[in-house]
Amino acid sequence: MRHPLFAAIGVAVAMALPSTTSAQAPVAALTGLVSSAEEPAMEGVLVSATKADSNITVTVVTGADGRYSFPANRLGPGQYAIAVRAVGYELDQPQPIEIKPIEIKATETPDQKAATKDLRLGKAGDLAAQLSNGEWLASIPGTDREKDQLLNCVGCHRVERIMRSKYDTDGFLTQILPRMQGYVQQSLPIHPQLRPAERLMEEQGEDRIQIYRAVAKYLSTINLSATEHWTYPLKTFARPTGRATRVIYTEYDLPREEIAPHDVIVDKAGIVWFSSFGEQNLGRLDPRTGKVTEFSYPKHREDFPTGSLGLRADGGGNLWLGNMYQATIVKFDPKIEQFQFWTLPAERNIAAAQINMVSPQRSGVDGKAWTQNNGFAGVHRLDIASGKIETWEPFKGAPKGESHNIYDVIPDSQNNAYFTDFRQGQIGRIDAKTGEVSLFQTPTPRSAPRRGNMDAQDRLWFGEYRGDRIGMFDTRTREFKEWKLNTRWAAPYDVVLDKNEDAWTGSMVTDQVTRLNTRTGEMIDYLLPRSTNIRRVFVDNSTTPVSFWVGSNDGASIVKVEPLD
Repeated sequence: MRHPLFAAIGVAVAMALPSTTSAQAPVAALTGLVSSAEEPAMEGVLVSATKADSNITVTVVTGADGRYSFPANRLGPGQYAIAVRAVGYELDQPQPIEIKPIEIKATETPDQKAATKDLRLGKAGDLAAQLSNGEWLASIPGTDREKDQLLNCVGCHRVERIMRSKYDTDGFLTQILPRMQGYVQQSLPIHPQLRPAERLMEEQGEDRIQIYRAVAKYLSTINLSATEHWTYPLKTFARPTGRATRVIYTEYDLPREEIAPHDVIVDKAGIVWFSSFGEQNLGRLDPRTGKVTEFSYPKHREDFPTGSLGLRADGGGNLWLGNMYQATIVKFDPKIEQFQFWTLPAERNIAAAQINMVSPQRSGVDGKAWTQNNGFAGVHRLDIASGKIETWEPFKGAPKGESHNIYDVIPDSQNNAYFTDFRQGQIGRIDAKTGEVSLFQTPTPRSAPRRGNMDAQDRLWFGEYRGDRIGMFDTRTREFKEWKLNTRWAAPYDVVLDKNEDAWTGSMVTDQVTRLNTRTGEMIDYLLPRSTNIRRVFVDNSTTPVSFWVGSNDGASIVKVEPLD
């Protein structure tokens, strides 16, 4: 399941455990220096430790002195494999594994008993296999508009597949692009699913053909269709430095590679829940043990694609899912472990219907939950008690050929609905009492607002996917504010504000999690331990510092990010 950039190595580790009589503070379990021929002390190298027969991996990052350190309370006795992430490098000389627990006496200092293993890195044999999607986009020639088309590909697979392909323009035009368009967005290379119908507010006919031609021609110039090796240099991003190295990651591998944990949230008891993007399952993870439990729910449209996208909780702790092409709203009561379902009215339950996001956060106000419909750019409101569903089509009267995609819907404190129009870069509002629709244009053109969250002050925070920005819309003053991210092609998907007024987002493209100090504008980019297709982001404010959670659609895992400051 690990990506090729992780060269595993076994290491003898003497696990340091405090004596029951010792007054010493917890010590490091394992420390060491990371170096290479080019750098005697390598800052920003991610060092991961995975215990044998465990689905839990702990990762730390080397500091400016090139040293890494695993706290003793993160690694228990047992056998471990060590891996690294440092683009352009891999581990030299793998060694066998031998783990020994030891005891620290009261007279010993922590440094005397911390196990030490220095790691020597050599140049990677296949740099291309290590590049993130963002590094590929930085490497390939072309205009921003040409490269921008590749952001449509990263939802299902890495762009490395395209660069290694040998299709010419005709091959892309007649085979690959039509085939890719035929798959739904919750497809994985190991689990493809066909699209049942075209979305009604997307490009159609001649417009799509013209786009296909331009894309096919461009892709054939950046792959291996006419050459054995790429004619352009492969560019890499800088390794983490400074505060970006002060972090601990914990990654939980899920039991099957087909599991794509699109949304991850944590309940008040510290239990992690996740939606399965391609399967009819709701997942539960106990982070203390790594145990994963799946709760299956039935199909409501037998021959349609499976899988859920949005996962959100209401005020009572019930979990709600958007069952996508099954066109079903799903509610799960974790106390009694039972599901409840609502399907669309017959006239709305067309083949293209697609319920992605369900938003019950403010259903306590009036007993109603919001959802969007990606099939025809609509918004629905469910009366939970009666089951009645109302529908809005804000763009029904739009000029022919004008594309719209209502991506997310987020309620404010009064349960008014705000929605993002991915295609036209707008934020929309539906008044809960009058039904009136208002539209507000984001300051950045073609920003592609995607998903978001409402804070306690009724400010909507959202990711501007094609604008590389964090956006905020103050619903009370109706003013926008934007922060441009440090990395080109950051492509933020979602944004959430924590208790310290830091805004967090994650990239589908760069494997980076960004933490923004909204008061100063300072940003920290945390590089994740492996390729991670980030979607919904979640912050647990019950910890100090806060903890950040995200699912890896590419890697069938769940990642916890704990900043140390």
